[in-house]
Amino acid sequence: METPGVLLVMGVSGSGKSTVGALLANKLGWKFYDADDYHSEENRIKMGKGVPLNDQDRIPWLCSLHDILLRDVASGQSVVLACSALKKMYRDILNRGGSDVPPRSDESAKEEPLAGGKFLVVHLCGSFELIYGRLLQRRGHFMPPELLQSQFSILEPPSAPENFIHISVDKGLPEIAAAVLEALK
Repeated sequence: METPGVLLVMGVSGSGKSTVGALLANKLGWKFYDADDYHSEENRIKMGKGVPLNDQDRIPWLCSLHDILLRDVASGQSVVLACSALKKMYRDILNRGGSDVPPRSDESAKEEPLAGGKFLVVHLCGSFELIYGRLLQRRGHFMPPELLQSQFSILEPPSAPENFIHISVDKGLPEIAAAVLEALK
């Protein structure tokens, strides 16, 4: 597989996106972004109150992230982004850009993808029980465990024609990183 300009590490809250993404960026020598760092204060407050985000909350955030990725890729910098990206539409916005109005499927194909299509989605997947247990142990994060079910409910796992790999989070961190690095060869 050709090395992508953007490696999107996605999954529900607690799947290990930030940890895996930072490790991969370090191993690859790529820039790392954690999408959680770019949520608006309003989104953080909403989630902190136990209210799931909707498309209207997420789309401006995703468009901002796309702009960051576009800037880096245009300058020749490969990037790892840790982002929930739970729906295909969200991944399309990250890859192709968008506006505050969700793109129709026939429109999204018209826009040029980032890095000339060098965009690999790494879906960190696991059971609700495993990930919920992780969230119960996590401290100091704005996303409460009570919102996990809402994320599983809207999750659209990557599928063809997306460029993706699924990796189970019941593996250890070294195994997960090795699987991604192998997929990049």
